[in-house]
Parts: sequence; structure tokens; C-alpha cells
Amino acid sequence: MNKRFVCIHGHFYQPPRENPWLETVQMQPSAHPYHDWNERVTAECYAANASSRILNDKGLIEEMVNNYAMMSFNFGPTLLSWLEQKAPEVYGAVLEADKKSREKFSGHGSAIAQAYNHMIMPLASSRDKKTQIIWGMEDFKYRFRRMPEGMWLPETAVDLESLDIMAGQGIKFTILAPHQAKRVRPLGKEGWREVPDGSIDTTQPYRVILPSGRNMAVFFYNGPLSRSVAFERLLSNGEIFAQRLAGAFSDDGSRPQLSHIATDGETYGHHHRFGEMALAYALGYIPSRNLANLTDYGEYLEKNPPTLEAGILENTSWSCAHGVERWRSDCGCRLGGQQGWSQIWRGPLREGFDWLRDTVTGIFEKEGRALFQDPWKARDEYIRVMLDRSERGVRAFLSGHLPGEADPERIVTALRLLEMQRQAMLMYTSCGWFFDDLAGIETIQVMQYAARTLELAEILSGTALEEGLLSRLEKARSNMPGRPDGRSLYEENVKSAMVDMERVGAHYAMSGLFKVVGGSSDIYCYNAILHDHKVERAGKSVFMTGKMTVTSRITWESRPLVFAALHMGDHNLACGIKKDEDQETAGSYLDDMEKTFSRGNLPGTLRLMDRNFDKGLHSLESLLKNGQNEVLDLILEPSLREAEAAYQRLYVENAPLLRYLKEAGITPPGMLHLAAEAVLNGSLSHAFEEGDFSEERIKTLLKEAANQGITLDGEFLDYALRRSMVRLGNNLLKNPSDWEALRRLVAAVKIIALLPFRANLWEMQNVVYRIIREHFANIRDMAGKGDARIIQWIGDIRLLAEKLFIALE
Repeated sequence: MNKRFVCIHGHFYQPPRENPWLETVQMQPSAHPYHDWNERVTAECYAANASSRILNDKGLIEEMVNNYAMMSFNFGPTLLSWLEQKAPEVYGAVLEADKKSREKFSGHGSAIAQAYNHMIMPLASSRDKKTQIIWGMEDFKYRFRRMPEGMWLPETAVDLESLDIMAGQGIKFTILAPHQAKRVRPLGKEGWREVPDGSIDTTQPYRVILPSGRNMAVFFYNGPLSRSVAFERLLSNGEIFAQRLAGAFSDDGSRPQLSHIATDGETYGHHHRFGEMALAYALGYIPSRNLANLTDYGEYLEKNPPTLEAGILENTSWSCAHGVERWRSDCGCRLGGQQGWSQIWRGPLREGFDWLRDTVTGIFEKEGRALFQDPWKARDEYIRVMLDRSERGVRAFLSGHLPGEADPERIVTALRLLEMQRQAMLMYTSCGWFFDDLAGIETIQVMQYAARTLELAEILSGTALEEGLLSRLEKARSNMPGRPDGRSLYEENVKSAMVDMERVGAHYAMSGLFKVVGGSSDIYCYNAILHDHKVERAGKSVFMTGKMTVTSRITWESRPLVFAALHMGDHNLACGIKKDEDQETAGSYLDDMEKTFSRGNLPGTLRLMDRNFDKGLHSLESLLKNGQNEVLDLILEPSLREAEAAYQRLYVENAPLLRYLKEAGITPPGMLHLAAEAVLNGSLSHAFEEGDFSEERIKTLLKEAANQGITLDGEFLDYALRRSMVRLGNNLLKNPSDWEALRRLVAAVKIIALLPFRANLWEMQNVVYRIIREHFANIRDMAGKGDARIIQWIGDIRLLAEKLFIALE
């Protein structure tokens, strides 16, 4: 019997990036060409590990495997929430992997839970520790439909109180770095042995006895091997990776041993390109060569309970040599930065947040006692609402915590109190302190959570608190040019992200100038109902007036609004909006504006808007980020159509001249070259988007581009091609006998070799691989009946497999 076991743990996590007022991730230019960093890392890592390639000796894809099913892993709850909405196929693969791992590992799933929002637990209050653990467990149970056996501590930052709370909630084990062990001894024996500098034997689990008398099993991962994976390019060769894992056992063959590592999950594909393939290869190579058995921590713990007790070094972590100082002081740990940079800002930032936390705790207890049967129990169970914000879900939660009649005002107050607490914990997300500068996007993000906490606290208490926070934040200084402090960064970067109901309403109204609106519409985490409205047009100008009700789906606050929105052509927008307090008066001034506009008096209309909406007028900049891009696209669409037609005429009329100039070695006029570039890129893009993969047409366009010396926009064209191919592939997956989809898909794949840029085949390979695995064998067996269409289908699939480098047999 093989007594050697291997377990690879991946900590998959991204910091929450949602705008706290909109509950959505807005565009992040630094993640280009992706919308945001969640989307980028998903493509490079999370999706890649859900269908990792294993190649045969010819370099063809022999198998696609779900790495998650063969390893140990945890996903941050906030990341899983994003994946559920934005990448459901990846989300489904993660859940499915846990089910498969239970079949493989004696009923023990490979997924473990995580404390909810990556808070550094030793630095948290006792109440926050408890809530973080409960929320992490409840989120896990909701998604994986089982009780978690283990829990990941953010940054493996550990203290006995956190372990004790985890044990009290039923968690059996956690994973720590070897240098977090202090001493060991046999269970039930006296006499400790010190294990300094990570010298603990990592091939077995340990029991930590807790202050309450409870205990927690701890796996201390192999530090040197984990560092080699994360930082020393061990993933450049899957076989060597496997050999290193299998070679990490001691010479003691008398007992079972576990070789195990833990790294950021993003190591496999994001930090190290193709790292997911090395992982998949190693996970297959180790058992196939009988080097060891694969296992997960739950299975190993059941079959090999601890025989040794360990003492831990409290207030330590895996990524800071100074314990947990990285998250509260200038400890010297950083990623790089520039010479002379310091992280002194970390202390004042935490001190400001601690002041805010303690302040809102007082507000929560005071207001909460008047509402809830038990405010802190309500907070612990608020995770139910976070997972299900439907009216039914919210009312079910409130029925168990709000005694008496839950009238609208009490409901709004209750939800505001609980949201204030949620935001107060989100502001402690560890990434806000981890990086080098106060002005980084991660630190601005946690400041946004603090601002939302503060805003709710001021509404609930009627007390101005902002200055109290800002006076503390101004003690924190950035290393960036000009050395801005926390106050100025808050004023410039945080306040601009704030959104109130009037701005949501203005966004909806201005959007309505360009598209049909009406009824009920969801705008991020708000709902807008347009009660009545009028639209007037005069040439390129559009004027809309009306009334609406905007309601937050988070706090259930609802506000009636009256508005007037004006588009004067191009990007010139104006919108006035305010609370609808006097219906009769509102109707009167709206009529006056409409009459003035109908007479063609735009300046007069603007003056009336300015006079009747005393808080000022909104402009294009007031549109919420993604909606702003959408409206700009609509504004630009007519101009772009005209420009495209003009370029087309210019190019067609001068194409022979351009060819002559090219052959004569004469540089063409810039305007003509630009026209050719726009027309040829546009023509190829339209062909791809429309699914027109005529080889003759594509060859003609490519030849013309080459003859004219035109640089094609490979990234733009690849995106259009991929979208079209995946759409056709998914149609074929749903209906294998969709001959038209198959014909077009074959045509698309045939032209890939013609393209002067590298096409990203990853998504297409996934689809065709599934078609082959799910349908090819059955349809091939039908070929003997002599049906010409089936024979053609088989031939086309063989061609797709060849062109996409997939091994068919």
C-alpha cells in the first residue's frame, strides 16, 4: 500500500472591486483589453484551470481536465459571487469540481471555506472575527451545498481566538506556513520541542489545543517547494514539478506522509502563463507513475489524524516576515516601488478605519437595540440577505429579527444598519494595505467602502462624521509626486465614485434621450419606474420630461423624482432632477419647459431647467461609467456611419492610385492611407461579426491590406472572430445537426491560417472539444448507414479537430 500522498492547494482570490454605491465592478483601464481585473484574471487563470490542456507527444490536445477536481482549493466568497454573475460557466465548473472530488476522495470535497472578505483576522475585533467566519461558512454552504471541513485564513494570518471561533463553528482544519509553527510535542506528552524558522516536519498534520479546550488540526505546507512554484518558475515543466512534489517525503517509510504545497491560485495561469497546464500534467503524472496518491486535506485528516500537538506563533502570516505588521505599519515589506518610498501611511489608514469602526459600532448598538431582537445575531445572519436579495428572501430574514410589524420605514432603517456593518468590514479587506502606496487602486477601493460606511452612519445617527475620518486620513501620505495625503485622495478619488438616487435617476433620464425607456428598469443595484413622461424632438435636439421612482434593492429606500433631460446635439446633455414633493408645482414648470423647447428656444429651456432644479444640472459626466460609454457610442453612431461611408468612397476612388504609389515606392498621402486602413479593418470586422467567412472574400481583403501596406488591428479583429466562432460553436453544441452552423464554423477555422495575426483559439477549442466528446462517437457509429450528411458531418469535425490542434481519438 502506497503511504505517500500529494495535495496541492490553491488560494483563489481577488479583492472585491465593486463600487459600493452601485454593487458592480466598473471599467478598470489598467486591465485593458479586458473590462476589469476580475475579467482578465478569470480568462488567464480561473477559466483556464476549469479546462486545462494535456497535450500528447504530437502537441495535440489529448484531454481537457478540470484541475479543481484534483486539488485542494478555496475561492474568496466575494470572487465567487462575481463569477456566479459574470462567468457562470467557470462558476459551474468550480462547483462541479467539488462534487467530483467527493467521489475521488472518500466523500471529502476539495473546496474549503474562507473568512468572508479577506480581513486580517488577528487585527479584527472579536465580533468581526466571528461574523467573518460565519459569513464565510454560510456562503460556502449556499454554494457547495455542504458543510465546509476546512477554512482558509486570509494571508494565513492567525491567532488563537480566530482558530477557537472556527472550531466552535465546526471547522476541522486550516492551512498555515511552516514558519508559523512555534513548537511540537507528541499528543498527551510533556516537553515541547522548538521548531524555529520553518523547520517543522510538514509531512503530517498537527493538533492545536485552543483556550476553550477545543482543538484545530493544522497542516503546515512545504515552504521551499511552495516558493519554487510561486516565484522560481518550477511550473515551466510539468514533469519536473511532479517529481519535486513526489520527492519531498522523508526517509521514514513506516508512516503515511503528505507532500503538500499552498500558493495563490493565480500562480496557475495568471502569474505564470500556462501554469495551469503544468499543474494538470503533474496531477496526472503523479498517480499514473505510482509516485504517490492524490488526496485532499479532509480525506487525509480522516485517515491519518494528528499524533503530534503544535503551538503556533500568533499574529503571523505567510506574506509578511514581521507577522501582521504589513497591514498596520511601515514594516519594510513591499512589492517594489521606488527608492525612498515608505509605507508609513499604513498606520494612519488603519487608525482612521478603527475609529470609524468603533464609532459605527456605537450607532449600530444604539439603533439596533430599538429594532432587532438581537442586533449582533441579526448581523451574523445577514449573509442570508446578501445571498438572496429577493423581496421574499429579505422579508423571510426580517421576520426572524424584527419584532412587530415590519413597516417600510423600519425595514429601511434595519437594512441601512446592516449594510453599514457590511461596508465597515469590507473596508478592512487586506489588499488596501498590501501594496506599496496609499494612492493605489486597492487602497482607494477600501476608502470607498469606508465612505459608504460613513454615509450610512450619518444618515442613521444624524451626526456629521466625515471630518473625523478625514482628519485622521490626512496623516497618511502617498509616495506619489506632490505627496497627496489621505484627505486629498478621498476628495479626488472617492467622492467622485459616490452615487445618490438623484444621479441614478439622471442616468436613467439621459439614457432615455437615446433609447426607448418605460415601465420598470434595473440600473445596477437600483430599480427605476417611469410613471409618465413626454418626449419632444426638434431636429437633432431631444427633450424629455417626466416622473419616476428610484428604489435601492440593497436598503429598500425609495424616492419619487421629477426630471427634465435635454440633448442639444453631439455630446451636449443637461438633466435636472429632484425629489418630487409638490406634484402640482412640478407639472406646471415641466409644462413651461416643454412649451419653450417646442418653440425652438434651447437657451430658454436651459434657463428654466437651471431655475427649477436648484441643485444644478447633470451633464454627460454624470452618467454612470458603463452607461456613459453606451451613450457615447449612440451619440457617435451617426457620425461614425457618415465617416465610414466617406472613407469607403475615398478608398474606392483612390485604390488604383494607392496600388501604383505602393509599387513605385512612394509614400501615399496620410489621409488616403488612413482611409484604406479604416475600410480594410472595418470590412474584415464586419465579415467576422456577420459570420461571412467566404475564403475568397477574406483572401481578397487580406491581399489588399498587404498590397497597401496596411497594419491590421489584430486584437480588434481577433475579438470579432472569436465571438462569432464561439456563437456558432455553442449553437452546434446545442444542436449537433445544425448544418449551417457547422458549415460556417468550418469556413471560419479554415481562414485562421490566412490571418497575419495570432488568433486566440482557447474558447473555440473548448467548444469543439465538448462537441467531440459528447457527440462524435455516437454520430460516427451512424455513418455505416450511408447517410451523406452524416459522413460530411464526420469529415467536418475531423477538419475542425485538425485545425484546432485537438486529438480526435
